[in-house]
Amino acid sequence: MPTTRRHFLKTTAVTASALPAAAAQQAGRSPNDRIQFATIGWGIMGSEDTRTAASVPGTKLVGVCDIYQGRLVRAQEIYGKDLFVTRDYREVLARKDVDAVLIATPDHWHARIAIEAMEAGKDVYIQKPMVQRVEEGMKVIEAARRTSRIVEVGSQRVSSAVYAKARELYLDGAIGELNMVEAWWDRNSALGAWQYPIPPDASPETVDWDRFLGHAPKRPFDPVRVFRWRNYQDYGTGVAGDLFVHLFSGLHFVLDSLGPVRIFAAGGLRYWKDGRDVPDVMVGLFDYEKQKSHPAFNLALRVNFVNGAGENSGFRFTGSDGVLLIDRGVTLIRVPPERDPGTSAGSFDSETQRKILAEHRKKYPPREETVETMDGSREERWLPPRGYSDQYEHVANFFQAVRTRQPVTEDAVFGFRAAAPAVLSNTSYFEGRTVRWDPEKMQLAS
Repeated sequence: MPTTRRHFLKTTAVTASALPAAAAQQAGRSPNDRIQFATIGWGIMGSEDTRTAASVPGTKLVGVCDIYQGRLVRAQEIYGKDLFVTRDYREVLARKDVDAVLIATPDHWHARIAIEAMEAGKDVYIQKPMVQRVEEGMKVIEAARRTSRIVEVGSQRVSSAVYAKARELYLDGAIGELNMVEAWWDRNSALGAWQYPIPPDASPETVDWDRFLGHAPKRPFDPVRVFRWRNYQDYGTGVAGDLFVHLFSGLHFVLDSLGPVRIFAAGGLRYWKDGRDVPDVMVGLFDYEKQKSHPAFNLALRVNFVNGAGENSGFRFTGSDGVLLIDRGVTLIRVPPERDPGTSAGSFDSETQRKILAEHRKKYPPREETVETMDGSREERWLPPRGYSDQYEHVANFFQAVRTRQPVTEDAVFGFRAAAPAVLSNTSYFEGRTVRWDPEKMQLAS
């Protein structure tokens, strides 16, 4: 019977405490020094990033900023009453004891706070997408270059052992010449569709509404917009900025790609008609030109918040010699070499048919199939160990870079090249047109 060969990935968690002393000293920091960090935006991802960061040896949380008082209370419940808390992120940036900040605010604050943090001398871990608007991307990149600060964008696939294995297999030619990639992320739950809980005490007294709005259009206080901000174009980037960007990050890492040249998206609001102004179903088609590590290929992305089968996500890389699948592991499927594909010459005269059949039998001589000659499965699968966390790996890599001043993979340039086609998918969807993009120059193309 066909079988699948299974392998378990070897993983190494890189933590700040494990760095060589020489590397740390080159960065002007003792290897025993703690990296002190603060979190700006302590919602679902902010609190999770904080928990992960605080678990990395050699780190210490010293501050939390959020515009909702209840989250500041909760932060002190977990990390102690001595923890510095504030509603004004500028107070965090002004602190001399903060080496780095984790930014997990609504998307419309990402670029501004990241730039101000770098200018204040802080290293920056910023949740994806790096920017809300494509015109913000080069400003973040220029700030990183000008200040020489470490910037890592929080899409953990680039630090995943699973994606590293997929990259290794692809670059080794395991599937031959790539021609198409499909990726998807489907959900079917209220939380998955961003219907997050709203605290009963939410009011202008407990929420800094003006600070939440920032440069977004002014409007009366609305707690739904605060706690379910992903549903609104004013503050978020919809399914494209929340989930397409993860898929772009993983894809670009595996293929060593810069991005697509043409972007087209369609979709609609099919089920979650709760006042949101972004779609709950989106599909995207993207053209990639030939680049150094891959030929031209087509990409199809899908996000569906109305999938009755529940949440699932993955990749399918299709090549001339095989297919790579990514879910929680990596699967390589290669079809056995073709034996007898058959021939069709029935529309030719008898003599021509005889000649074609004779040539065919020379190339594919008849043989009897037995148990011994049957092909087994050409499928191999690689899985990470139980309890493996690519989020931990990603955050640990950030702190490693803070100590050593060595670059990270998902820096501001990589982050923008993943964010740009995601936010431009929104442009295509809302404007009903194809968008052209120059992934090398990172600018709109004519």
